[in-house]
Amino acid sequence: MFTVQGITYAHPNGDVVFSDLSLLIHTHDKIALTGNNGTGKSTLLSVLSGALIPSAGAVKVGSKPYYIPQLFDAYAGQTVAQVLGVAGKLEALHQILDGNVTEANLEFLDDDWGIEERCLEAFDYWKLELADLSREMKTLSGGQKTKVFLAGMHIHRPEAILMDEPSNHLDAAARGQLYEFIRSTKATLVIVSHDRALLNLLHTIYELSNKGIVAYGGNYDFYVEQKRIQTEAFQHDLNSREKALRKARETEKESMERQKKLDARGKKKQESAGLPTISMNTLRNNAEKSTSRMKNVHADKTAAISKELEQLRKALPDAGKMKLDLDDSSLHKGKILLTAKEINAGYGSLLLWKNALSFQVMSGERIVVKGRNGSGKTTLLKLMLGELEPLSGTIERSAVRSIYIDQDYSLIDDRLNVCEQAELFNSGALQEHEVKIRLNRFLFAKEDWSKSCKALSEGEKMRLLLCCLTIGNHAPDLIVLDEPTNNLDIRNTGILTSAMNEYNGTLLIVSHDTHFLEEISVERSIDLD
Repeated sequence: MFTVQGITYAHPNGDVVFSDLSLLIHTHDKIALTGNNGTGKSTLLSVLSGALIPSAGAVKVGSKPYYIPQLFDAYAGQTVAQVLGVAGKLEALHQILDGNVTEANLEFLDDDWGIEERCLEAFDYWKLELADLSREMKTLSGGQKTKVFLAGMHIHRPEAILMDEPSNHLDAAARGQLYEFIRSTKATLVIVSHDRALLNLLHTIYELSNKGIVAYGGNYDFYVEQKRIQTEAFQHDLNSREKALRKARETEKESMERQKKLDARGKKKQESAGLPTISMNTLRNNAEKSTSRMKNVHADKTAAISKELEQLRKALPDAGKMKLDLDDSSLHKGKILLTAKEINAGYGSLLLWKNALSFQVMSGERIVVKGRNGSGKTTLLKLMLGELEPLSGTIERSAVRSIYIDQDYSLIDDRLNVCEQAELFNSGALQEHEVKIRLNRFLFAKEDWSKSCKALSEGEKMRLLLCCLTIGNHAPDLIVLDEPTNNLDIRNTGILTSAMNEYNGTLLIVSHDTHFLEEISVERSIDLD
């Protein structure tokens, strides 16, 4: 189905995304494409789709694939029909039904008389309440936009499908439908995703990195196990090299002390023997040369081991380099932070929830807000934070330090560079070099410090925000996460997971990522109808 031979792709400015990639994807294969942000996963999908032409190499495709993008900004001004590639056929169909039976209209329709009915059936399957195909994409929610592209699979019935983070923005029910489609379809699939449940439905994992592409035969759990074995071997090598370095330094110290004692003993014997001065100088020079050679031998050995160790440490998994190191929340566990009694929200007299909500939030709890797309999860968060007031009922809130982290990481100011953003949180008056040490710890090297925050990926923004929390060094009592993993790759999701597991305060989360919720030990849910 896809034959990729030695392809390279470079941006117009010359920056190489990946080089000399080769892979073979057979008909009916179901492939997951994983890798860190910036390795070129989305670019590779675009090359496979034909939207991008590689700088070198060749791609052969059995039939034109259907492509579901991760980002929808480019389609904002288009109608649903235009995005689905059916606008021309629908126009021809309506013209013919209105009596304008021209050769051009008949040729455009190409005997596809059921195109409109097929579109509505596809929308019905994906629970997309959208009868008007002329509606513009910019008027739709994130979940609706995703469903439009998913509906296109049923409309066009392609032999090959490329998906870039297809479960983003989908609620639990829609994710379940997507998983069932993946299980049952005979189409060839290549999917970029961080959704563990989805990845476990696929037969092969391709890992893309700056070293190339490697295939792992098996689902994601198998891949994780193989990576765990590799990590353990890596850690063993790291520990072994650290032990070898300590041993080499101890041996060097012992050898030099032994040599000094021998030199001192030899000098004493020479003096007692009454040797001429010239002979004494020769013996002393020989002893110094011998000591110098020994010192150089040990120094070379120590330097070689140190270099190996440095290279191993550079390869240390990123999550292992980062520590949130926040002070504990000042609130004792079990303190009542919020009490909601029979609350509801909405617009005018139209209420958002069928049943009013009553609940409490205690300090130290980890709570997920659940509900279908459009059920008002974000609205509830804003009510709880005091940004909105309920139309009915009451909310009593304790005075707490809170931070709201949305999926776009809007707390990061795009007008600032990385260093300026970090300094914005420097309430503890850390020295400049201390701020930069913390930036380094969160994988922002010297060349990144002047980089505009606007140019950062979502994963980089997340890491910068976590770094900023450590710079402020005052743990918020409450962290609110609104779909935090939607635009993160697996590595950055792991980093966020590690950070949240170090946090001892209260967590309030909106997320459909069940694996993430399990990993951070969510205790209970607030369910919206």
